[in-house]
Amino acid sequence: MAEEYDLVILGGGTGGYVAAIRASQLGLKTAIVEKGKLGGTCLHKGCIPSKALLRSAEVYATAKHSEDFGVKINGVELDFSKVQSRKDGIVEQLHKGVQHLMKQGKIDVFEGLGRILGPSIFSPMPGTISVEMNNGEENAMLIPKNVIVATGSRPRSLPGLEIDGEYVLSSDEALSLEELPKSIIIVGGGVIGIEWASMLSDFDVEVTVVEYADKIVPTEDHEISKEMQRLMKKKGVKIVTGAKVLPESLETGDGTVTIKAEHKGEEKSFTADKILVSVGRQANVEGIGLENTDIKVEKGFIEVNEFFQTKESHIYAIGDVIGGLQLAHVASHEGITAVEHMANEKPDPIDYSLISKCIYSNPEIASVGITEQEAKEKGYNSKVGKFSFRAIGKALVYGESDGFVKIIADKDSDDILGVHMIGPHVTDMISEAGLAKVLDATPWEIANTIHPHPSLSEAIGEAALAVDGKAIHS
Repeated sequence: MAEEYDLVILGGGTGGYVAAIRASQLGLKTAIVEKGKLGGTCLHKGCIPSKALLRSAEVYATAKHSEDFGVKINGVELDFSKVQSRKDGIVEQLHKGVQHLMKQGKIDVFEGLGRILGPSIFSPMPGTISVEMNNGEENAMLIPKNVIVATGSRPRSLPGLEIDGEYVLSSDEALSLEELPKSIIIVGGGVIGIEWASMLSDFDVEVTVVEYADKIVPTEDHEISKEMQRLMKKKGVKIVTGAKVLPESLETGDGTVTIKAEHKGEEKSFTADKILVSVGRQANVEGIGLENTDIKVEKGFIEVNEFFQTKESHIYAIGDVIGGLQLAHVASHEGITAVEHMANEKPDPIDYSLISKCIYSNPEIASVGITEQEAKEKGYNSKVGKFSFRAIGKALVYGESDGFVKIIADKDSDDILGVHMIGPHVTDMISEAGLAKVLDATPWEIANTIHPHPSLSEAIGEAALAVDGKAIHS
């Protein structure tokens, strides 16, 4: 029996369930089709579990250096099974929270694989959703006025370097490790690769990062990347940049894995207990019926307009499946914008230059806006202010004074172009810079916002003063 809805969402991840809640608030009869668990990758295989592990790694690393704080601890030990059970408990608590939100919003959830059907007796336009139910029951047929595709993404691999779950892992398998390896090779020094490098190093794993680009976290400001590389090496992480991994050289057996890479014109061999492949994510566009529509897929991602409509105007797509900034908070706001557009609420298009990005390594990285190099490429006459956490009392009290805040502004208009941070708790501080960008603030306005003392946020105020050579504590 077919059931009619105002909106059916394929995918119950962060983007999907947030879109469903907003639709419910607007009075739309809404359903979610999810073949796995509500919360999707972010909750079950990404943001939340990895950050739970990172926090345990941070506590363990702090405990090992507790004497620096005048606290003597004898026999610090890591119970990795407890680390994993704590992570699982956090995920389960949040999962129950999402389930409660669905019930609260009277949002129907269909547990199964949804596919978009072409024109049929149910609808003259493509968009009817057939759901292959997980429990083996007869397929459900949903007839929506609008559809949102929010099917997310999965870890990408390299051809010839396939994930086997034993020697070669993606982040999915790494999150489920029952015990830590003694050593690991991480292929890819981007956001996910560096978070894992930081975490595993703090867990006393011998880590080697092999990155194809000439620097790690290559999308970040050059000075941020340089500082992160220095601090990772300080932690004992071996970093090899400008290296092309040779998948055909992979050898496994006897508990170890070996792979070669081209580096500076030579082949270099790396051996460890395991390899973690961290080379980005690919969209889940297969098997959902896109071939039954006029929806265009380009370079593996669904094409959309500024309000996330596909070539089929009643079918929208959001989140990782459309590429761009593959971040949970981005997917959420894309979902809200899509829903408000279909409900004729006239939302503003999202300005992606105002979105903050975070890396939850130790130390953390956070940024919003363009880098100094991008400012030059775009023809800006820029000025830069930088301030080190070493001159911030709260950072010294906290015991983490590495890193800095960097602000890039336009000399001609005095507008802030970008803010980049590396150091303690910067992912919690970047929202001040994000708000400054939204309000089109100047360094003067940030500098004249009186920051509390002692606080880590003083570094932002000092960096804003430094843009015009007025920093007090430098």
